[in-house]
Amino acid sequence: MAMTTIEAVRAVTGGVDTHGEVHVAAALDPVGGVLGTAAFDTTPAGYRQLLEWLRGFGPVSTVGVEGTGAYGCGLSRFLCRQGVVVVEVDRPNRQVRRKQGKSDPLDAVEAARAALFGRAGVAKTKDGAVEAIRVLVVTRRSATQARVKALVQMRHLIYTAPDQLRERLKGLSTPRLVVEAASLRAGRAPDPVTAATKTALHSLASRVRTFDKEIQAIDSLLGPLVATTAGELVALTGVGTVVAATLLVAAGDNPERLSSEAAWARLCGVAPLPASSGKVTRHRLDRGGNRQANSALWRIVMVRLTCDPNTQAYVERRLKEGRTKREVIRILKRYVAREVYRHLPRR
Repeated sequence: MAMTTIEAVRAVTGGVDTHGEVHVAAALDPVGGVLGTAAFDTTPAGYRQLLEWLRGFGPVSTVGVEGTGAYGCGLSRFLCRQGVVVVEVDRPNRQVRRKQGKSDPLDAVEAARAALFGRAGVAKTKDGAVEAIRVLVVTRRSATQARVKALVQMRHLIYTAPDQLRERLKGLSTPRLVVEAASLRAGRAPDPVTAATKTALHSLASRVRTFDKEIQAIDSLLGPLVATTAGELVALTGVGTVVAATLLVAAGDNPERLSSEAAWARLCGVAPLPASSGKVTRHRLDRGGNRQANSALWRIVMVRLTCDPNTQAYVERRLKEGRTKREVIRILKRYVAREVYRHLPRR
C-alpha cells in the first residue's frame, strides 16, 4: 500500500526596514532562514505588492516593522487591515551592527528575526479615535512650546530695554504683559533702540495671541473627543483633558496590546528596575519609557497633593516612616499608573 507524504505549510515571518520612499522587506522561515529580500515603494500599491511577495513564500504569521509611528505607519495600518499581526521593532543593536555591517536588507532581516524570536511588542494600530487625539496633541504641544519661547524672549528683551520702557513693562503678569506689548508703537519712540525694542515686543505679543487662539481652537476639538473616547479616565481626580489625551496616546488605539498593568507601568517609566548585586538588594529609577506619559502621571500626583485628602494623608505617613518626598512621589506615580490602566478604553 502506497503512503502519501504531506508537507506541512511553513509559516513566514516578515521584517521591514522603513524609509521615506522605499521599504525593504525580508522573509524568514520558521527557523530563521532567509527566504528572500526585496524593496517596495511606500504607496498603497507598494504595500499590496509587499504583502503578496511575503505570501508567495507561505502564510504570513507576523511582520516586524521598524518605525510603526513614523515611516512605517502607513504600511502598519495596511497590514493590520489585512489581518496580519504587526509588531514594533527597535533599531538594530549597535554592537551587532558594528560586527555584521549595515545595509537595508540586513536591517530588514534583523527586524524579521526580532519578530520571530519574540524581541518585539505588538504595534499600535493608529486607526481610531486615539490617533485623532494624537494628531491634535502633537499640534497643541508645538504651539504651547512656541508660545512659551515667545514669552521668554519678551522677558529677556525687557531686561535689556531702555530704562523708560523697562520700567513700564517690568513685573507685569503674563496676560497684562501681552496686552501692553501689543499696544506698543515704534513711531512714538525717542531713539532707534527704543523703536526697535517696541517693534520686537509688539511682534512677539502678536505671536503669543496667535498661539493662544490656536490652542483654544485645538482644545475645543480635543475636549469632546477625549470625553467620548475615555469618559471614565477623565473622571479620575487630577486627570484633565490634556493629561488624559497624553495617556491615551501612550496606550494607543489598542491598549489590549499591553499584556498587564506592570507592562503599562514599564511603558510609562514608573516601574522600578532591579539593581541588585551580591548581598545588596535594591531598585533604581527607570529613566526610560514614554516621557510624556511619565510627565502626565506626575501632574496627576501634583494635583492630588493639593486637593486630595487621601493622598495628603498617605504622603504624611510615608514621610514619618523616613521616606523622602521625591521617593513618595515616585511611589504615587506607580499607584496612579495602576489606577489609570484600569480605566483605559478597550475595544
